Amino acid sequence: MKKIISILGSTGSVGLNALSIIEKKKNLFKFNLLSANKNYSLICKQIVKYNPSIFVINDKKIFTKIKNKFKKKKIRIFNNYDDLKLKKISHITISAIPGIAGLKPTITMIEKSKKFLIANKESIICGWNLIEKLSKKNNTKIIPIDSEHFSIFKLLENHKIKDIKKIYITASGGPFLNYLPYQLKKIKPTQALKHPKWKMGKKISIDSSTLMNKILELIEAQKLFNLKIETLDILIHPDSLVHAIVEFKNGLTKFIYHDTSMIIPLANAIFDGSLNIEKFYKTRKKIINDLSFKKVNPNLFPIIKIKNRLDEYPSTPIIINAVNEILVDQFLQKNIRFSDINKIIMAVLKDRNYRKYAIRKPINIKVIQLINDWAKELTLKKYVKTNQ
Repeated sequence: MKKIISILGSTGSVGLNALSIIEKKKNLFKFNLLSANKNYSLICKQIVKYNPSIFVINDKKIFTKIKNKFKKKKIRIFNNYDDLKLKKISHITISAIPGIAGLKPTITMIEKSKKFLIANKESIICGWNLIEKLSKKNNTKIIPIDSEHFSIFKLLENHKIKDIKKIYITASGGPFLNYLPYQLKKIKPTQALKHPKWKMGKKISIDSSTLMNKILELIEAQKLFNLKIETLDILIHPDSLVHAIVEFKNGLTKFIYHDTSMIIPLANAIFDGSLNIEKFYKTRKKIINDLSFKKVNPNLFPIIKIKNRLDEYPSTPIIINAVNEILVDQFLQKNIRFSDINKIIMAVLKDRNYRKYAIRKPINIKVIQLINDWAKELTLKKYVKTNQ
């Protein structure tokens, strides 16, 4: 019997990696639902190649165009998730829609999935209460597939939370690891987008350069594994081969070593570790004693200081995530300086209305969206304007 699979964000990098893995054993799978934003040519190719039962297209114009093109083909095409009436249960769903836009699809599909592989950090950061509640209600197994959290997930198997002394998430250090703090004032977007190790999207590249990606990953780990924030920390690891380290109270420290590629956690999550990955993915040979780790320099990465505020109030993470999203976009538009990103986030956390929104519990998508919208609007109107 074939496994029914769905992919939220099938035209993005995670979605494409997932499809490349599934193609190696395509006789084992049947596609239920694929979704995308507006990549017309790729959506067309995926409909023809994978023959999904449903395709959800976010962009209204592309949705209309695709619907007309495939009106004679037996496929249900939607512009949103509100109109979906899912009958089939997916054995595996992969959630890879970036940003807060991924929350609604995630909530929708968790109720109709047996195993849910999640790569959308904003959904976890902003809506974990909803995700966890629904996953328990529907007996859905949640597996994180970002390399850091997948490593923690595997390292904690057969261990209890009370056994943990410390968990470290590693960071490459990005393009400015060897800069002096004063040099950060004149950073241009083109410099911040040039990661020394790999090519990524603009948002994640900027987050990597400020270290905000690791702050967000700490929040993810805290929620996914029910940890106290003081249990978590960040280490600089330029080799980018060890993605997380778990230190246990019994004196043992464990880590998982693998190439910097989404292929490895994805393949292991999809096939429960049974796929011989070297048949289609050539791993790099790296001498293990080359590995090095060091503490984060707060003068070079001042955003690390936000770590102490992460569990201040229930919705603090939502506000931090929303403000950062706006600031990354404004930096790319050259409306603010690179060094302003950290300063403005800290200013928002001191704003007179901050506590009013931060204390609200994210009990549903409406409340989450309200807090998210307030933080973004405040940032644009009050803080970005003064820096233009």
